[in-house]
Amino acid sequence: MEEQLALRIGLFRETGQVRAEIVEFVERELKGLARAGLPVSEETAGMLTSHLMTALNRLLDGEPVDDPAAGEHMAAELADRPGALRLARQIAARAQRTLGAPPLPGSEIHYLAMHLAVLQQRPGAGERAGVPEGASVRQNGEQP
Repeated sequence: MEEQLALRIGLFRETGQVRAEIVEFVERELKGLARAGLPVSEETAGMLTSHLMTALNRLLDGEPVDDPAAGEHMAAELADRPGALRLARQIAARAQRTLGAPPLPGSEIHYLAMHLAVLQQRPGAGERAGVPEGASVRQNGEQP
């Protein structure tokens, strides 16, 4: 993992801002995205990393994480990015299974998909980085 992104993750871990199992989950997801050919670095995935960690932590703490108005706007923005939305749903399903989290609300899945859509468009994204329609990013040999 790129050094600066590892520092961001380490900060979350060392300060206890989020549960250790969330840090581990997000690290595994980032590594899976990198294996799929996405350019995962502090510059490209720093905001994704922070957003996912804090959203999952709030979810596990029982805090509200839904923003229906924003979710509707983002759904329109994602209409031509079904691969990013599918990938976000896969990550959300793994979070639910792995962390025992309640389901991520639709607006959070849309936020996650927006981050992933931007990541897929970044320079340096390899041939597999577009995560073609129908494809999935496997984690630990599984997929939703």
